[in-house]
Amino acid sequence: MISVSDATELLIKHRRERPIISLPLDKAVGAILAKDIAANITLPPLAASAMDGYAVRLSDVPKAGARLTVIGESPAGHPFQGTIKTGQAVRIFTGGAVPKGADHIVIQENAARDGDTLTTLFDNPAPRHIRQAGIDFKAGDTLITKGTRLGPMHIAIAAAANHAELPVYKRPIVALIANGDELKAPGSEVSATDVISSNPAGLGALIRQWGGEVMDMGIASDSVEAITALIHKAKEADIIVPVGGASVGDHDYMREAFKQCGLDMAFEKVAVRPGKPTWFGTMGHQSVLGLPGNPASATVCAHVFLKTLMGANDSLTFAKAKLTQALPANGPRETYMRALAKLTETGQLEVTPFPRQDSSLLTPLTKANVLIRLPKESGPWEAEDVIELLPLGTGPNLF
Repeated sequence: MISVSDATELLIKHRRERPIISLPLDKAVGAILAKDIAANITLPPLAASAMDGYAVRLSDVPKAGARLTVIGESPAGHPFQGTIKTGQAVRIFTGGAVPKGADHIVIQENAARDGDTLTTLFDNPAPRHIRQAGIDFKAGDTLITKGTRLGPMHIAIAAAANHAELPVYKRPIVALIANGDELKAPGSEVSATDVISSNPAGLGALIRQWGGEVMDMGIASDSVEAITALIHKAKEADIIVPVGGASVGDHDYMREAFKQCGLDMAFEKVAVRPGKPTWFGTMGHQSVLGLPGNPASATVCAHVFLKTLMGANDSLTFAKAKLTQALPANGPRETYMRALAKLTETGQLEVTPFPRQDSSLLTPLTKANVLIRLPKESGPWEAEDVIELLPLGTGPNLF
């Protein structure tokens, strides 16, 4: 049985290099940037007003009561073409180009205008309200670095820097294969012995969130032949994730089916709880990560192992928090407990494990925002002890 750290190291080692493609901005959210992105333009491209008001020479308006002649206006996109001279002002709007000769904006609330005569109502001791050219970025500045998972603000700054498309790594295609005679698709008519197959729906949502594309291959019955048929249909996938059928029971056929299809096994069990039956291997150009069938086990192991294999984790990164209650000593397997972390009024991060940790339960995961990590053969812990957390990126209040 392999440790969690050794398993994640093997997964990172076996990541496949993905081709680089160009995506329009509206398709690039969640993709991983393949090259550094530099600004094509300077922003703002010229000195611009930060307020509606009047562009003036500061030396003309040090004290309230200064009188100036308004000689034109400078709305955004239509700059005033002349030069402001002593005793002159130009009506300007937010984003408008500051005219030559001006070094200050008198905001409109601080002036009174009568026709072309402007009178300042307050002292102006220092220049204000001008955004200088390039205060956000300059042409050639690196704005987003290679390897960044693109979020909405990355898309916004790429657009502002005059990029219509971005070079990204092609999203991994992940095929999900569920297995079990008892499984039925959501929405099916069910009997007392049937179980709804929820794993593909939940795992598929995580895969999309982590930047992948999903192929739901459906449910294979409990036979090598049925599983093999779905494996052959998943030839376009970069990663195949068989879910369930991975233990050592008489009706667990998943590993055998993959071995018959040419699987080169890298590890067969992980010293983790939940999720001991997690396994991994390669099959030609494809990676195969087997997850347990119990929903909580599958979800926890997806966060630890599948996210790592997909490249959404470079390595597992843990936060730290104080426990709100005692925990007993842990056994020989690294354990991940579903929990809720919150910031107290004093800014302290505290974490409370849920009382129900059975690997078949989904309801605790709907409320959890972290997994508590218990190293093997560690503990016990008392309330107020500091412990490690794996953020889930979901749930209330935090992460």
